[in-house]
Amino acid sequence: MSSQLFSATTYGMEGRIIEIEVDTSPGQPVFNTVGLPDAAVKEAKDRVTSAIKNSGFRSPYFFGRITVNLAPADLKKEGPSFDLPIAIGILLASDQITKIPDKSIFLGELALDGRLRKIKGLLPIAMSIKDAGYKKLFVPAEIAEEANIVQDLDVYAIKTLTDLVEHLQGTRAIKPLAKNSKFFDSLQKGEHPNDFAFIKGQEHVKRALEIAVAGGHNILLTGPPGSGKTMLAKSLPSIMPPLTVEEAFEVTKLYSIAGLTTAKQPLINQRPYRSPHHSASAVSLVGGGTFPRPGEISLANRGILFLDEFPEFPRDVIENLRQPLEDGTVFITRAQGSVNFPAQFILVAAMNPCPCGNATDPEKHCTCAPHQIARYKNKLSGPIIDRIDLHIEVPRLKFDKLSSNELGEPSKKIRERVIKVRQIQENRFKDVNDKSKEKNIITNAEMGSKLIRRYCPIGNEEKSLLKTAITQFGLSPRGYHRLLKIARTIADMNNEKNITTKHLAEAIQYRFKDER
Repeated sequence: MSSQLFSATTYGMEGRIIEIEVDTSPGQPVFNTVGLPDAAVKEAKDRVTSAIKNSGFRSPYFFGRITVNLAPADLKKEGPSFDLPIAIGILLASDQITKIPDKSIFLGELALDGRLRKIKGLLPIAMSIKDAGYKKLFVPAEIAEEANIVQDLDVYAIKTLTDLVEHLQGTRAIKPLAKNSKFFDSLQKGEHPNDFAFIKGQEHVKRALEIAVAGGHNILLTGPPGSGKTMLAKSLPSIMPPLTVEEAFEVTKLYSIAGLTTAKQPLINQRPYRSPHHSASAVSLVGGGTFPRPGEISLANRGILFLDEFPEFPRDVIENLRQPLEDGTVFITRAQGSVNFPAQFILVAAMNPCPCGNATDPEKHCTCAPHQIARYKNKLSGPIIDRIDLHIEVPRLKFDKLSSNELGEPSKKIRERVIKVRQIQENRFKDVNDKSKEKNIITNAEMGSKLIRRYCPIGNEEKSLLKTAITQFGLSPRGYHRLLKIARTIADMNNEKNITTKHLAEAIQYRFKDER
């Protein structure tokens, strides 16, 4: 006897439908799985056999030879999510259940006693199978709410194999989960543990950070230890605008693939803030692996990637940021194909001015030799520095500032200004996004040369100022374009249509502060 049913797996950011065929035939008891399974899929035979037997059904080996085929055969299959469909396929092939609903997908890892455990990548699978015309999704109850945020898809939360079989046999019905909007309502909440109001002084740094968030620009903070670089970076999410529904789905898909969603929080409702340690490997930062998974830069998508002690990261790891910083996406190529993950993040990097950290501190003596300072700064290549829009010095605060009880401007007010600037950009790029078949442009930092020419026109006086700046700083064409994009953001913050010399002058002061 044979049976056929459907499951799914993730490939990059999308779900792929997997056809599962099970055949039982007389002979010596053997359990074979074919169709490029990985070790976890091959081991499913032991989990499935025990789960079926311990759930009160006949063991698969009672029927002799079991062959499980996972199609398409040229796509590698990974993970334990095929346990449940394989078990249902065996029960169908052995006539222990008679039918399953049409247009249904089954997913779930089985415990030896028949309980279902959570799996990774459920949201992208749910979105893809809905687009493919499937109507019902049977998944572990522990993670079912993640799939339930997808509209027009009936999601069934299954706790055990027995519960599912009773539902399929019609002896005890399981109702699909009711759709709940509470997860989408939480997108508008802007509660953060850190607030700019409690950061003393550093007004010029806060201004630069506001520009960075408003326009999506990368920023480098340089200053002695204890000057507040980390605290400023941690407070940055408090001034970012709330996620849109589309952005929330995009971010949640990445977290789902990485296995970072929970039953309590199936939808990511806050902009990501990722801060990997400087010992992170290239794969953990950029993504990859035999079965490609998103790295920290993708998990920071539409949020903040904070790299503290920037020069302490291995140089080859930092160099891997070149293409994502330029394109807002990362391409991972393997023998079986290529996948891409979005990586549209704001890079916030922090570093000391020298190895001892006191080179710019007027109250402490720097013990570093000139060649040590040069070697320290040269850990960051010119192309990486060129991709960072804003360069800010964070000085050590004086005692008077530290001991003051006066609060600074609260994050809520700054956030309101940022939201207004983001709305200006949304209106600006509306026509472009409507015509685009690829990604939407959300911030000024994402503009290409064609859009810069269209939205960043300057007059003769501004050209003269730019010429002087380019000559003095030796800016590359990329640096020239980034200056224009920063000036465009500053003009938006002032609610002005045209870029003027004052906008360009402020943008120029955020470029290189010293010679490398």
